[in-house]
Amino acid sequence: MTNFGSVTDLLDFAMEREEEAYQFYSDMAKKMKIPSMRKVFEDFAREELGHKKKLSKIKEGKLLMPTEKKVLDLMIGDYLVDVEPSPYMDYQEALIIAMKKEKAAFKLYMDLAAATDDPNLQATFQAFAQEEAKHKLRFEIEYDKYILTEN
Repeated sequence: MTNFGSVTDLLDFAMEREEEAYQFYSDMAKKMKIPSMRKVFEDFAREELGHKKKLSKIKEGKLLMPTEKKVLDLMIGDYLVDVEPSPYMDYQEALIIAMKKEKAAFKLYMDLAAATDDPNLQATFQAFAQEEAKHKLRFEIEYDKYILTEN
């Protein structure tokens, strides 16, 4: 983990990661030949852009998020093989990519919470981590419902 000189550095780092996630999902959406898959990735991109906006408000001093309760983790994504994005990927492959990205985002926010001594900022980053955990859970539930139950 990078050493941060200030809270601003920490928030800038987090916003950069959200921008990267937004760009990744936007790029994936543009590559999708199947309209329903394009929409899935466009939705993912919008969520990441929303995270960046929330972080920007925190940076401006306008918003601090309370810590949310811990979110259930089905751990489905933890046991799936990595998938490489491709224009013709199916829904299962898209869900696997999304689960793994959300797990990485959860870890990032927990690491950022540990990187600051400010209790309010720690709580905020922990809340962001729980939001990422909710996204991962949503994808795991979707995977369980549409992939595991069909096999």
